[in-house]
Amino acid sequence: MRKLFSKSRVIIISLLSVLIIFSSCTKKADDGKIAITTASSEAKDDFMKGRDLFEKLQQRESLRYFENAIATDNEFAAAYYYHSLANPTAKGFFEDLDNAVVYADKASEGERLIILALKAGADGNQKLQEEYLKKLVELYPDDERAHGQLGQFYFGQQDYELAVQYLKKSTEIAPDYSLSYNMLGYSYRNLENYDEAEKAFKKYIELIPDDPNPYDSYAEMLSKQGKYKESIAQYKKALEINPDFFASQMGISNDLIYLNKYSEAKENCDKSYNLAKDDGERRFALFTKNVACVDEGNIEDAMEEMQKQYNLAKNIDDAGAMSGDLNTMGNILFESGRYDEANLKYDEALVVLERSNLSEEVKENSRRLDVYNRGRIALMTGKTEDAKKLAEEFSMRANNANNTFQIWQAHYLNGLIALQENNYQLAISEFEKSNM
Repeated sequence: MRKLFSKSRVIIISLLSVLIIFSSCTKKADDGKIAITTASSEAKDDFMKGRDLFEKLQQRESLRYFENAIATDNEFAAAYYYHSLANPTAKGFFEDLDNAVVYADKASEGERLIILALKAGADGNQKLQEEYLKKLVELYPDDERAHGQLGQFYFGQQDYELAVQYLKKSTEIAPDYSLSYNMLGYSYRNLENYDEAEKAFKKYIELIPDDPNPYDSYAEMLSKQGKYKESIAQYKKALEINPDFFASQMGISNDLIYLNKYSEAKENCDKSYNLAKDDGERRFALFTKNVACVDEGNIEDAMEEMQKQYNLAKNIDDAGAMSGDLNTMGNILFESGRYDEANLKYDEALVVLERSNLSEEVKENSRRLDVYNRGRIALMTGKTEDAKKLAEEFSMRANNANNTFQIWQAHYLNGLIALQENNYQLAISEFEKSNM
């Protein structure tokens, strides 16, 4: 499993980065590693236990240690940072991130940089995020987690060659640092270099053979290769080690979807939902079941599952998750050709965020996305000139915001418009600049 992350896909998946070692000083440690900034040895002990679990992709289990660290030292910026990434809700993520930013100036320079990088990513400014992480590597060239951070950033940007470069450097600095082997395996997998991916995942298994995630990750590689039954066998190995390792349950459902065994996939999701320990896992089960419904063409059931997911977020007034769920509903309706209904969901998603107490940067990110959605709907309902104006506006705003993913979306929308007008060379050019 690359991550156990449940921010309703509002936050860029690449933000679940490898985290950094800190010490009780506010400058670079003598060994070239990033220091942990806390005046409490007790808080540091809990922090280290939480970090170890987090880096083994056991986020839920790590939470209590970060909470203990924060209770002992309520200005522990790095503990808030970790807790934000492990948090099962979008609401909790933003609250933790706000606290991390507040106390970042009391932390070491390395801590401050990774916190600001996360904030930039959450705000949709990937260029600024990259600048912070490159500065981190420049200041801490001998820190495996610094290189791992930048490698994971490039993974999230789908620049897998650069991801490999920094992740390999991370493993060269610390040959027993397991998490970078995990991400190295995923990077090679996405480059379709399965021989190197298998080597990385097998090294990952060798380093922590009694943990579930290495088997889960290897299962994902097998699934990518179309070896679904072999993949399920690896997921089951992970569950033998830890029956509560939720990602592997969802991995099995995904393989069943690929095998067109929709009933079995949905049954597994229902069973897993009933065993879930928190709303993050419950949302994961509902979303996976939604995918099964969409894939088999059962749109009404898919919308019903999305509504259940939305209700979980609404129960705790989680505006980020609610908005993400409404946008997903809109996308399902859009792909079904139900453009008026999709438009209503997109409008509702924006209203939820506008009424929230989330930052202006997060709201502006969603406003840009709304322009894109309106452009798509205008195009599909025959309003090509309106679509062109909206596409031009979206492109300008995405470029000004340095948002990689929205820049790709702008090219995609321009490609769709060119295709509609039978301008095939322009369409090809635009699509080549989009998310391939």
